[in-house]
Amino acid sequence: MEQVNDFIPAVNSHQDKHGYTLGAACLKETDELMGFIGLNYTTFESDFTPAVEVGWRLGSQYWGKGYATEGAKASLKYGFEKCGLKEIVSFTVLANVRSLRVMEKIGLKRDLNGDFAHPKLPDDHKLSHHVLYRLSADEYIK
Repeated sequence: MEQVNDFIPAVNSHQDKHGYTLGAACLKETDELMGFIGLNYTTFESDFTPAVEVGWRLGSQYWGKGYATEGAKASLKYGFEKCGLKEIVSFTVLANVRSLRVMEKIGLKRDLNGDFAHPKLPDDHKLSHHVLYRLSADEYIK
């Protein structure tokens, strides 16, 4: 609960500062909270940062139903068309096949030279190695 209480003001502040954020994703039929989807300004130290990331985190009961893809597409549209962003990235570990699939479905392309050790994790952590996907405004298909 402490993390949730910290997360909500942080995303609200992020929205005020950048004009976009990670937003609550709710099931239309029931208003049930599924998780979050949206855009996040990423500043941790890496070769590709600062950058705007499209990201999602949904409860496992909502996986495989197209919600992440639908929300991520809407986030790209908002980022490129309303915010005028020049590039949007996404990243994950290779084992996260579902997220890799979403990245490819929404048009992001793997940057084969962009793999990196996530600086918020120890180098020897099993989730440290990340792959980077990118999409420029010029490549974005409306």
